[in-house]
Amino acid sequence: MEKSELHQHQSQRLIFLGVSLFLLGLIVGLFVPMFANPRMGLSSHIEGVLNGIFLIVLGLIWGKIDLSIRWLKINFWLAVYGTFANWFGILVAAIFNAGKMLNIAAHGKEGSPLAEAFVNFSLISLSVAIIIVCVLTLVGLKRNFKKN
Repeated sequence: MEKSELHQHQSQRLIFLGVSLFLLGLIVGLFVPMFANPRMGLSSHIEGVLNGIFLIVLGLIWGKIDLSIRWLKINFWLAVYGTFANWFGILVAAIFNAGKMLNIAAHGKEGSPLAEAFVNFSLISLSVAIIIVCVLTLVGLKRNFKKN
């Protein structure tokens, strides 16, 4: 697959996944009062909606990112992982009343060690992933702007 085809394919997938994540965020919003920690459920709802919008916007500018095919693939998968892990990690925290690392939303509540470990892993790994996505995207945009 050549670079322009990859750009177009990934762009379409990012937009599709963004709308899907946006929808998942909306669905979570319907169940906020039912979670073990409703405030964390609200956070998951907001994360789904905002991260869905982020993927849609990223998909719309994807063709302007000038990176090698390898780095485009890395950037794509890190963006997908980071956004979905953000929504799902917070959702797990809401369901299992976990979120020791999320002191404000968790109100000091602590879930089982397994739930806490999952939430902690997702929070740390998604943070690293999204920072890398932002840096790679900025580098790719700057390279594209220099060409024009």
